[in-house]
Amino acid sequence: MAELATIARPYAEALFKASSVPGVDLNSTVAWVEELAAIAANPQLRQLADSPKVTVEQVLGVITGVARSALPDAARNFLRVIIENGRLDALPEVAVQFRGIVNRLNGSSDAVVVSAFPIEEAALNDISTALEKRFGRKLNLSVEIDASLIGGVRVVVGDEVLDTSVKARLEQMKAALTA
Repeated sequence: MAELATIARPYAEALFKASSVPGVDLNSTVAWVEELAAIAANPQLRQLADSPKVTVEQVLGVITGVARSALPDAARNFLRVIIENGRLDALPEVAVQFRGIVNRLNGSSDAVVVSAFPIEEAALNDISTALEKRFGRKLNLSVEIDASLIGGVRVVVGDEVLDTSVKARLEQMKAALTA
């Protein structure tokens, strides 16, 4: 994966420079880059794009047709460059790196809250406030459900993990009892 990260970095930086002009909303750019990355992650699309019988325009047409909303001209141009250079497989990594650049600019980080049950909006706001104090920065929360946690939550912010789940506590008890 280091190779994809190396390939993706110049594209992410170039996209950031192109998006840093007045009148361009970085959050909307993050949204369409992540949408294109999700589409590009499809193995069938990659197989289609790798076919020598398929043109750049055909691949571009398939991707724009699958996109939920109409893509701005900047998105179409960026996607065309990615496809022409044969870097469609690096697009998900480009999206990750671009979001990282935008987060550094905003002084924030992405955080994944994994819970055994769905979290209500009010509870999520309370968790967000507590986590921002704990980690000392603004967090962009996303929630995932994992019933194997039994209860509690596990929070992943970059390479930091805060695990207050019942499953983690049971594992700690097991380790203490068998030691």
